[in-house]
Amino acid sequence: MTSADVDNVPVNLAHIDLGVTGMTCTSCSNRVERKLNKVDGVEANVNFSTETATIQYDPEKTDRNALIEVVKGAGYDAFALSDASSTDAASESSSSGSAHDQIDEAREREADSLKSKLIGSAILTVPIMLISMIPALQFTYWQWAVFAMTTLVYIIGGEPFHRATFANLRHGSTTMDTLITLGTSAAYWWSVYALFFGNAGMTGMKMEMSLLPSDAHMDEIYLETTAVVITFLLLGRWFETKAKGRSSEALRDLLNMGAKDAAVIRDGKEIRIPVSQLQAGDQFIVRPGEKIATDGRVVSGSSAVDESMLTGESIPVEVTEGSKVTGATLNTSGRIIVEATRVGSETTLSQMAKLVSDAQAGKAPVEKLVDRISSIFVPTVIVISIITLLVHLGLGHGTAYAFTAAVAVLIIACPCALGLATPTAILVGTGRGAQMGLLIKGPEVLESTRQVDTIVMDKTGTVTSGEMSVSQVVAAEGIANDDVLALGAAVEAGSEHPIAQAIVKEAERSIAVPEVTDFKNEAGQGVSGLVDGKRVVVGRPAGPLGELQAAFDAAQTTGGTPVVVSADGAVIGVITVRDTVKETSAEAVAKFKELGLEPYLLTGDNRGAAEAVAAEVGIPASNVIAEVMPEDKVNVVKKLQAEGKRVAMVGDGVNDAAALATADLGLAMGAGTDVAIEASDITLMNNDLRSAGDAIRLSRKTLGTIKGNLFWAFAYNVILIPVAAIGWLNPMLAGIAMAFSSVFVVSNSLRLRGFKSSHA
Repeated sequence: MTSADVDNVPVNLAHIDLGVTGMTCTSCSNRVERKLNKVDGVEANVNFSTETATIQYDPEKTDRNALIEVVKGAGYDAFALSDASSTDAASESSSSGSAHDQIDEAREREADSLKSKLIGSAILTVPIMLISMIPALQFTYWQWAVFAMTTLVYIIGGEPFHRATFANLRHGSTTMDTLITLGTSAAYWWSVYALFFGNAGMTGMKMEMSLLPSDAHMDEIYLETTAVVITFLLLGRWFETKAKGRSSEALRDLLNMGAKDAAVIRDGKEIRIPVSQLQAGDQFIVRPGEKIATDGRVVSGSSAVDESMLTGESIPVEVTEGSKVTGATLNTSGRIIVEATRVGSETTLSQMAKLVSDAQAGKAPVEKLVDRISSIFVPTVIVISIITLLVHLGLGHGTAYAFTAAVAVLIIACPCALGLATPTAILVGTGRGAQMGLLIKGPEVLESTRQVDTIVMDKTGTVTSGEMSVSQVVAAEGIANDDVLALGAAVEAGSEHPIAQAIVKEAERSIAVPEVTDFKNEAGQGVSGLVDGKRVVVGRPAGPLGELQAAFDAAQTTGGTPVVVSADGAVIGVITVRDTVKETSAEAVAKFKELGLEPYLLTGDNRGAAEAVAAEVGIPASNVIAEVMPEDKVNVVKKLQAEGKRVAMVGDGVNDAAALATADLGLAMGAGTDVAIEASDITLMNNDLRSAGDAIRLSRKTLGTIKGNLFWAFAYNVILIPVAAIGWLNPMLAGIAMAFSSVFVVSNSLRLRGFKSSHA
């Protein structure tokens, strides 16, 4: 072998997934990714929303411990989730589930820590505010009591912000955390100086207000500014931590849907083994009520399989010898033996999980407006403060006067209103949404609702009820409709099929259902039995239908499911069963149009059924997309996006999860699966499609409030920073102005409590 041949030998790379905590914005994840990729032999991808780092590395050049230390060296915590070099594809789902559990635990620890700091800071901040702002409460040496309480808030409560600030400064960047540390530190250390070196610590000291800074004494303290800012921003950070990372739960729920074990036939004996040990070619038994362990082919037996998790359709599919079946689907009736054809990462369930993962990874979080502006705003404020100090000294003003003006600039720029602008509006808006049964998952969702112009709706369970009901009974000449329904219901009473249940339920409303004997269920054909001495068969047509052929064909054309009822070999009627449209769906589609959204209907059902439903709710036939599988739903959403549309998707099933994650805005019906709910941006808990319109209206209203809050927060800075720099503003008044902006932001946000549903 030549040296060239050696050079061309591919490196045997190892793989590791790390959980990365402590990232507060996308610039943090970018920084970690850059640091990792600088290591020789490493290729890394860091996802901020899922708080994970996926790393390929050359084990001859580095190891997992060194990679963890690189992340920690960048200022963040890291821990190993899984090591693919020691796990095979078959155990992928279990290791992934464990990984997500580890991330959830780390996130919960962070949230608990923030909650403890928030509660402690709030308890101390209330008396700090009251004593500092109400002269009648200022007892002897009150300032020292306030100083002691504020010091605890500043050091312990402000620790998350200060830690992030120093981590960012080590890398030469500024963020919202820098603003928080800068403003609170200016107010705190000014107060410390005034207490120990000025006259603020003297007996009988009272807070006095004056418009201009004083050049004689440095005896004013601004400790309440420090406490208020930290407490309110801890509230916002805790809320964000609780909301962050919801996308990972969708993957975990999806992976947990599969069967845990399988009854495998080996050496003529039945043994139960974990699904991770299944191999292609293994034969396993699936009994009624059990989930099918993996993708395969039926080699023996017949049954009806509920594939609603895959197709979203409520009618079980009849399977017999030779039929293909999918892992995680539910066997509803007969006993079958299945030969495994795909296992591990090759299964349909794993591919669906990958679709959701890819969609979410490609959907980068919207960078917060405040973080973008603060990257310029913070250095600018620092420069203005330094210039203010130097100019006043150059003009011959006293040191106290110059320093007071410089600190006033920092305090007026303190980001209390900036920090409150988003979380308070979100707290009030999402709280009001929860009262109305609308769960909105964060600020990125609000931005998406403003931009969407197209809404794609799944059919079954979203536009329709997802439950089968009898829509029509057509009897042969000389036969009464009730007789057809009674005989059909008598036989179907022995079946658990949704169509059978719908027929029985319809009959029991108005007529007596006779008894059946000698009941038989013939897979793929229907059911039969003796009713009042007649052999009655209900199911597919066995031959020509004569005068009833037109009714049978019409039912199929319009999306119904017709079944034929025969008595003693003669066809006596056709019963049509269909999934009914929800009473509120047409009104919901009309509301979407009022909001400027173009409606589309997307379904795995046949085109006839889809167009019939679309016509009933007011969706044009040209906007009906039928007979699609889960991966096709994703492609439909991507195709619309490629045409320049901003797409909202409404769905309820596992098969909708990837499309919900791919869409610019995902809305899940509350009665749907946990996977769909977690993959979505908004959950409609009352299962009413009209609520999707309310959710979009509320989200847009909340976004408008946030933008109004941010405008005011920046406007008062733009106006008052020059005033403070000139020396026309006392730092105490600067603190009051800052507090007023916060009050305005909170009051403006509280107006969202009056939001009303359009269909209340």
